[in-house]
Amino acid sequence: MALDRKENALNQSVLVYIGLGSNLNNPVAQITRALESLDSIEETSFVASSSLYVGPAMGGGPTDQADYVNAVAVLRSALSPRHLLHELQMLERLQGRKKGARWGPRSIDLDMLLYGDVVIDEIDFRLPHIGLHQRSFVLIPLHDVAPDLVVPIYGKLSCLVDALDVDQLQLVSI
Repeated sequence: MALDRKENALNQSVLVYIGLGSNLNNPVAQITRALESLDSIEETSFVASSSLYVGPAMGGGPTDQADYVNAVAVLRSALSPRHLLHELQMLERLQGRKKGARWGPRSIDLDMLLYGDVVIDEIDFRLPHIGLHQRSFVLIPLHDVAPDLVVPIYGKLSCLVDALDVDQLQLVSI
């Protein structure tokens, strides 16, 4: 019965793209665990994930931190953007994420990058995710899973990727 409810809800669903990042406590294992946990979110199903990439921490944060491992997951969800955001934050806490310095080291970071073609511009929540269009560690994995994607506000993903400097991003071999 619960499975039928989930399937019915997913018929009313939207594709959602989630950015994953970690640079603490075995980052590859942290990303793998988070990817497995995403399918446990109510009214949400896991569709696909990108390869894993490693690169330096984003500018603006502490400069002495370890490189990040990043990926993108594709979900199909019938939850509202805010409800799904809440579920992602709960998964972060369950995986040991602690509140710390902005752009600082973390065990796991789950960012909603896109929720269909929805645009939200609120103080505490923005879609597309703020800075998405400038971050190779987001755009390259996103391109892995959705090369023909058109990003609301910013246009064709392939054009955004073409404008990137990707020299510092490396594919993780597992």
